[in-house]
Amino acid sequence: MNSNPATHRPIQALPDNLISQIAAGEVVERPSAVVKEVLENALDAGASNVVIRLEEGGVKRIAITDNGRGIPPDQLTLAVARHATSKIASLDELEHVATLGFRGEALASIASVSLLTLTTRTVDAPHAWQIENGKVSPASGAQGTTVDVQDLYYNTPARRKFLKSEQTEFGHCAEIVRRIALARPDVSFSLSHNGKAVDHWNVSAIDKRSAQILGEAFSNARLSLDESAGPLRIHGFVGLPTASKARADAQFFYVNGRFVRDKLLTHAVRAAYQDVLHGDRYPSYVLGLDLDPALVDVNVHPSKIEVRFRDSRSVHQFVFHAVSRALAQTSATAFGTVPGPMSAVSGIAAPANGGTPWIAGEQTTFAAQFANPSPYAGGGGGASSGSGYGNAYQNPYRPQPNGGVTQSMESYGAFFRPNANSGVNETSASYAPANQVANSLPDDDYPLGFALAQLHGVYVLAQNSKGLVLVDMHAAHERILYEQLKNALDENSMPVQPMLIPITFFADAVEVGTVEEHQDTLKALGFDMAAISPTTLAVRAVPALLKNADAQSLARDVLREVREFGGSRVLIDRRNELLGTLACHTAVRANRSLTVPEMNALLRQMEHTERSDQCNHGRPTWVQLGLNDLDKMFLRGQ
Repeated sequence: MNSNPATHRPIQALPDNLISQIAAGEVVERPSAVVKEVLENALDAGASNVVIRLEEGGVKRIAITDNGRGIPPDQLTLAVARHATSKIASLDELEHVATLGFRGEALASIASVSLLTLTTRTVDAPHAWQIENGKVSPASGAQGTTVDVQDLYYNTPARRKFLKSEQTEFGHCAEIVRRIALARPDVSFSLSHNGKAVDHWNVSAIDKRSAQILGEAFSNARLSLDESAGPLRIHGFVGLPTASKARADAQFFYVNGRFVRDKLLTHAVRAAYQDVLHGDRYPSYVLGLDLDPALVDVNVHPSKIEVRFRDSRSVHQFVFHAVSRALAQTSATAFGTVPGPMSAVSGIAAPANGGTPWIAGEQTTFAAQFANPSPYAGGGGGASSGSGYGNAYQNPYRPQPNGGVTQSMESYGAFFRPNANSGVNETSASYAPANQVANSLPDDDYPLGFALAQLHGVYVLAQNSKGLVLVDMHAAHERILYEQLKNALDENSMPVQPMLIPITFFADAVEVGTVEEHQDTLKALGFDMAAISPTTLAVRAVPALLKNADAQSLARDVLREVREFGGSRVLIDRRNELLGTLACHTAVRANRSLTVPEMNALLRQMEHTERSDQCNHGRPTWVQLGLNDLDKMFLRGQ
């Protein structure tokens, strides 16, 4: 039996002070919440300069000064009253709210658990006014408002016991300032703690402000983004996988200028990164989503850190596709024009910069340049005959019987054409000295330049107009094959290579049953398998892109995925993981010696493959060492 005397009390109205303190439990969770609410009010007041001074992590004092419009003296009493605001006056305005603060609870809640002094001056006032303990009096001060909060939780000591150390509380306050400063590069911010300057950001563009706050690692590895669709616009920067972090502490998303941690938006961005980032890493980004305020409800959380969209599915898809398109840009082409998306079966695509036309059909035979032809691959009915690839253009990398390639000099024009008086024949021109190539390199027509040598059978060394390029050949080729497989599967036109002699191997009953039950899934992936006995499977065709891989290993990997996750899930949820595994089977291996033409073939395909600046796990496939970097390494000019 409950003997609590409170259960026997009659219903009664709570005192105003107690109501404010209860509200403060939601609004003033810790000092950083005070900083957030006051900063939002300053920005709503049109401030262009904000100064934040903290003492003892904000527990002893929080003083925030802005140069906004100020508050007329006759409204000061209402400014610290509960549910009093100038920002909304009706339900319609609440549904279209465009200001950061609008509830009218912040100053009242703060005043109920601290010693609050509010000093303000409007542009036409002869002097400032202040309110303290409910009393309004004249004061000195410039145009704008100063909110001075001292001894936070002095009258609620139980709440104060739950606060963390001074440095921890200051860290939370500093994070709030960083979030707001990122959203408003048109406003200058200054932050000090215990009398020492910590941060200062002048008015600047968003690219400079984000570089200042997120650091050099982010500013050197980011892609700009600005897309619109109907009432939606997303803009900002997404970090390359090389700017990823072990924690999600460099993720800033704003909806109409308001920082949010929304599960729908976070999932959309994460889904866009899943194809280029390892699972235990977190992407870095600064993104803003602008839309009609009527399409989003910002009044679903006391601290306004969560929102609810009227059409959440459309918003999710818009953000996902916009970020995906940004990440699909190839850093290799960042110096010039980014090519449009390439399809493995889309015919002929010409680079926008007027370079050598790229033959989509030849992408399917790229692996043949790095491995000897399979004795089991049929000569007819393969990718070429079944995909409609024409012969209108000559392939600059012609496969030879020994598995190597020769390079057509016409494909590179002046890049490898020897001087008329040099006496160098066409074959030796492929190995022209570096200075010959450098003198004829046009600016950024071929961003990855041209191969010079191979290092330890792992890296390709190339020279472009910027300096030296280092390429991880296995990672780069794996990404190329992976993208080609994805494109072919998306278009439901996976090129198939029949086997001249079917590959047979021993299989257990589960594998045989998987083949018999999931024929449609296997065919969609480009595999033709059949059981020729209760313990034997035959592989009669494989994807043409993977024709040089070990057919038995490919088959076992596919069957394992289909058996474990089911056919439909493999083609939807697990598709990318499976295609990544298949691409790894065929990608050129380390310690495989490549000729210069073969290396150049790899560079050209990298330049025309989406996301080729990182492997399937988010590691970079190439790095650029500029001439200035090399000069510094060798102390040239010093």
